[in-house]
Amino acid sequence: MTQPDFANGADAEEARPDTDEEEYLVVRNDEEQYSIWRADRELPAGWHPEGMRGGRQACLDHIGVIWTDMRPLSLRRRLAGADA
Repeated sequence: MTQPDFANGADAEEARPDTDEEEYLVVRNDEEQYSIWRADRELPAGWHPEGMRGGRQACLDHIGVIWTDMRPLSLRRRLAGADA
């Protein structure tokens, strides 16, 4: 199985240059990690649309605003339990 290239929103073997006309989704996994995915492609297992749809840079900018803690959810929960 080919591993998706989330930074480009394409499978590595099917990468193509970005254009201003490409539409992307901001996606999030169960660990609350974000990426972008081309809107015309089926999402890979474990990834869910976050709600933002638009051009590549607009989606990346949105992620830059909302994803302020890069630690996976499981790590944040484990560390929060250690503080209790």
